Amino acid sequence: MDYEVKLEIFEGPLDLLLHLIHKNEVDIFDIPISTITEQYLAYLEMMKALNMSVAGDFLVMASTLVHIKSKMLLPCSDEEGEEEDPRNEITRPLLEYMRIKEVAQEFSEREILGRDVFPRQDVSWYDAEPETEGPSLDISLFQLIDAFRRIIEKSQSGAMMLTFRHERWSIKEKARLILSLLKERKEMLFDEIFSEDREVPEFIVTFLALLELVHIGVVKVFQASCHTSDIRLVANFEVDGTEELGEDLTL
Repeated sequence: MDYEVKLEIFEGPLDLLLHLIHKNEVDIFDIPISTITEQYLAYLEMMKALNMSVAGDFLVMASTLVHIKSKMLLPCSDEEGEEEDPRNEITRPLLEYMRIKEVAQEFSEREILGRDVFPRQDVSWYDAEPETEGPSLDISLFQLIDAFRRIIEKSQSGAMMLTFRHERWSIKEKARLILSLLKERKEMLFDEIFSEDREVPEFIVTFLALLELVHIGVVKVFQASCHTSDIRLVANFEVDGTEELGEDLTL
């Protein structure tokens, strides 16, 4: 049976657009629609090559971007009055989505009691000792895909012809291998889980195994700070059934 990553368990099309905007360091109010559209479609092609189940929302956004791109190629109307920028069709929902994410993040950082009760502010926190380490940064699925692309390009001399086959490699076995490495080292770099892989299909199976481990909460992925591109993996062995991994992985 073919293995598919259910992409909707991670991020959606607006997350991908925000990722591309940040990656290209462009203004959300002045999106280079041609560049973003091409990169968005390239991501969809790579996700399909990785056998990811691309939700319909991604395809709708793709058609929206192509439509906006075609409208911007048309000559401006000579009629009086300024026409609305076609890019507003995605700028507005992006801004609204960013606000929702900010509010959600704020609520997620509250104390568990505070999520429902909203107690009066306690001033005793002034006496608390400061934390020695800052919070780790979340890594999105698309950042992982970028990191995986770099590994393939480096190991295969720039070749990006991805073919999903896992007859020779079991995703469960690769998942167990990743966990065994983390048991020995507690923490490791993203690149290091591919150190023994030799062929592109094997790289893909290892990557899919990592995604499954992240999805069920067995492995956490983070960056120490925004000033480093090193992606680190840490195992969460407190998750029920970690030792009997086969029960958790629905492959």
